[in-house]
Amino acid sequence: MTNLISLLFFIFVGVFLMVFLVERFAGDTDPEKVARLSRWIMPLVGLLLILSTFKFFLG
Repeated sequence: MTNLISLLFFIFVGVFLMVFLVERFAGDTDPEKVARLSRWIMPLVGLLLILSTFKFFLG
């Protein structure tokens, strides 16, 4: 039980630090850059799902 509580604590601290640092130091995003990146997200997620399925059944 102690391991679970410490793991949850460190995850919470890590997420808090990430959110704090991103809000503090992230710059303004260019809409054109965001559109280019979002165009690639769904095909890459699909490829990841296919590759992980192959790995599951073959490995």
